Amino acid sequence: MIVMKDVYKTYPNGVTAINGISVNIDQGEFVYIVGPSGAGKSTFIKLMYREEKPTKGTIIVNNKNLSELKEKEIPYLRRDIGVVFQDFKLLPKLTVYENVAFALEVIEEPPRNIRKRVMEVLDIVGLKNKARSAPSELSGGEQQRAAIARAIVNRPKILIADEPTGNLDPETSMVIMDTLETINSSGTTILMATHSKSIVNAMKKRVIAIENGIIARDEQRGEYGYEV
Repeated sequence: MIVMKDVYKTYPNGVTAINGISVNIDQGEFVYIVGPSGAGKSTFIKLMYREEKPTKGTIIVNNKNLSELKEKEIPYLRRDIGVVFQDFKLLPKLTVYENVAFALEVIEEPPRNIRKRVMEVLDIVGLKNKARSAPSELSGGEQQRAAIARAIVNRPKILIADEPTGNLDPETSMVIMDTLETINSSGTTILMATHSKSIVNAMKKRVIAIENGIIARDEQRGEYGYEV
């Protein structure tokens, strides 16, 4: 599903955030991306959905070579990739239903399909009864679940989560993790960047540790491995 080969990313200020990474991630895997602040995790994640472009090397996501993609092709790449952020990024003037539906409207999904699919994913994340609520009426955990619903509504093959539990308390964080587990069990590949030692150690998934722009560890059923 994801192949990176000899990938480097150097920013215009001269900072090299990714320094020769090679890695393969298979369809259906659940992978934690861990490491100290400033290690290159966010850049690693952004390279996956072409938010950033590699300085050198090859990145193939869902059989698409990201280095060769034209700008006009990037939206089509992202139809197969859902992205969830720490700060939710919900549109405040839209209801939960409208936030999720918007992701289908922009790809011109027929209206008759939108309602059915939106209610399906709101059921998956446990927010069917909050469909008409505004984001401001939701708790932090509910807002994150709404963001997850929006990210998976178009059935992406890959879900990228960048610190999705970073602003949440431990109990709410585990609800989010249960939701991600459910999504993963349906075959969606999940990459999650996190600083949560407790989540990583409890869930026992593949762990890729990035330090100084390189892969320091890549372990099946790994642990967080850093003091927090």
